[in-house]
Amino acid sequence: MLDVATLFAGPTAATMLADFGADVVKVEHPDGDPLRTHGHVKDGHGLLWKLLGRNKWTVTIDLSAAEGQELLRGLARQADVLIENFRPGVMERWDLGYDRLSEGNPGLVMLRTTGFGQFGPYAGRRGFGTLAESMSGFAELTGEPDGPPTLPPFGLADGIAGICGAYAVMLALYHRDAAGGRGQVIDLAIVEPILTLVGAYPTVYDQLGVVLRRTGNRSMNNAPRNTYRTADGRWVAISTSATPIAARVMRLVGRPDVVEEPWFGSGIERARHGDDLDGAVASWIGARGFDEVMRRFEEAGAAIAPIYDAVDVLEDPQYRALESIVTLDDEDLGPLRIQNVLFRMLETPGRVRFAGRRLGQDTRRILGERLGLTEERLSELAARGVI
Repeated sequence: MLDVATLFAGPTAATMLADFGADVVKVEHPDGDPLRTHGHVKDGHGLLWKLLGRNKWTVTIDLSAAEGQELLRGLARQADVLIENFRPGVMERWDLGYDRLSEGNPGLVMLRTTGFGQFGPYAGRRGFGTLAESMSGFAELTGEPDGPPTLPPFGLADGIAGICGAYAVMLALYHRDAAGGRGQVIDLAIVEPILTLVGAYPTVYDQLGVVLRRTGNRSMNNAPRNTYRTADGRWVAISTSATPIAARVMRLVGRPDVVEEPWFGSGIERARHGDDLDGAVASWIGARGFDEVMRRFEEAGAAIAPIYDAVDVLEDPQYRALESIVTLDDEDLGPLRIQNVLFRMLETPGRVRFAGRRLGQDTRRILGERLGLTEERLSELAARGVI
């Protein structure tokens, strides 16, 4: 698999597949993927790169150079998958479009990740996850009712698109290998997966003429649902998507009367009574310490969780039991804790083998082994800045 993409969505798709055994070669410009210096850095090494660059061999090739393009075509002839995220037309301008790459490899699957897709009036625009979070409705639906639209502090749309990209690649490989098909192009627009996951709000407008607005931490579909502060200053969140859970919460906080109301059995009707329900829960939680609140909710069979920061995540016993955080012996930073693979498969488990490697660390080995380039030829290409 060739990961020719930069920053988040495309590389995330490659990381998800690398975690479960894909042999991923990360192809970067000799100046490096911008992800290497994105976010926090320690001793010159980007910590986000260590996470998203994991399990990938690193090769540098200048794809704008004719010799670099020939190197990529050579690697693509041996690949199952190529992932890229250049604006539409760039790969074709470099003679690296799907028609060209698939000439010698009709089984090639090409995942093309862009902000807005390969066609349409916005196709040529630069597209990033922030724009997808804005245009999908996510920002408009997020935040306090009297506050501004709110963006997430991390690459949410990119991450969703990356996971969907890995899913799409697996579907394409299944079509090729199990269903007797051939390779194909996957056109993944970052704006579309998050548009699906924000829910039915376009359909609500289509069918009811209702434009949904921000509700803060409350849900428009059920209540009580919010974040609440305990007497000793800790924050917790509760969910009552199921009516029996909502009933347990209201009985616990001393309001069994509302459970008998005819509207209580409907989540959306409970949401319309959110002020009363939320007020009762907030008052009860605010009068008690964190430990008591957690114990009483668990005894009542109600759903509650503490609001965690990074310290809490690393110390949580459930995360430890699941091994959700793995410790690596990184060649640059020593012991390094990062997130583990997304899920556990009993027959074909994934594994984080190593964190993101140094720029071009595997260039000579990969190009020598897979394309048969000699050390003399590799040195010539390096001297001219092609690799």
